Amino acid sequence: MSKPFWSGVFPAITTQLKKDQSVDLDATAGHVEALIKSGVKGIIFLGSLGENQALTGTEKRLIVEAMVKVVNGRVKVLSGVAESSTAEAVRYARDVQKLGVDGIMLMPAMLYKGDPRETIAHFRTVAKGSDLPIMIYNNPLSYANDITPEMFAQIADEKKFVALKESSGDVRRITDLHNTVGDRYALFTGVDNLALEASILGIDGWVAGSGIAFPEENQYFWDLTRQGKWDEARTIYRWFTPLLHLDVSTKFVQYIKLAVQETGLGKEWVRAPRLTLAGEERKRVLKIIHDGITNRPKLPKRK
Repeated sequence: MSKPFWSGVFPAITTQLKKDQSVDLDATAGHVEALIKSGVKGIIFLGSLGENQALTGTEKRLIVEAMVKVVNGRVKVLSGVAESSTAEAVRYARDVQKLGVDGIMLMPAMLYKGDPRETIAHFRTVAKGSDLPIMIYNNPLSYANDITPEMFAQIADEKKFVALKESSGDVRRITDLHNTVGDRYALFTGVDNLALEASILGIDGWVAGSGIAFPEENQYFWDLTRQGKWDEARTIYRWFTPLLHLDVSTKFVQYIKLAVQETGLGKEWVRAPRLTLAGEERKRVLKIIHDGITNRPKLPKRK
């Protein structure tokens, strides 16, 4: 089996905001440092969790420019591409290439449910528009476009497509992908509460969400799966799962940002139309987070 182009934990980081909803680059940079310290191999800025679509084009480019400098080559830097038109996606990919990213995570065109021919045309056109390697993001539950294993086989001739983030919510897709495209792509899971199941079936990486609030535990759990220590991994996973469930909700941005705040790694402020949590919902999510903090597993010291 060939070595995957990318592998390991590539967390999707939040875009930290101030209470007035302006971008907080310093706070985002602080979280970056905690993630790098934990041992991640890459960081994905401006994904869904990064509130890509709620930010202006100018803000997104400023964030990428600043974070490339902060990371300074220590891990891979990817930017989400979630534009509503193919032309804008090409323009954005070209711009972030100039700003120094190592690759992009490409979503289907937003706001339109394309058929397979249209979705593939969008991906191929964006690939031709820059020299960047691409992770294709499949999330039919959120974005209404399902990139099937057969579609991944159709586009396997494009060398810039190097990885895929599988977030259909159907863990059987991992095996279907192996059977259909072999090791053509680096295979990442993007569903937090299927991370163990996907690992057992065979993946190269994890685009982690909830784990950005618990980076040390997240990385330790991942390392256990790489070592095949399934009993130990299962123990951590049972502690982790209520927190990982926060990633699979309509309000996953608010939930995870609240977790990040409660663990001292950022603030909960979000960009409208999202609002911070209130009332019974906030109490419920806080209890999950605080229970996780209280019962945090004791990790062995790193060598």
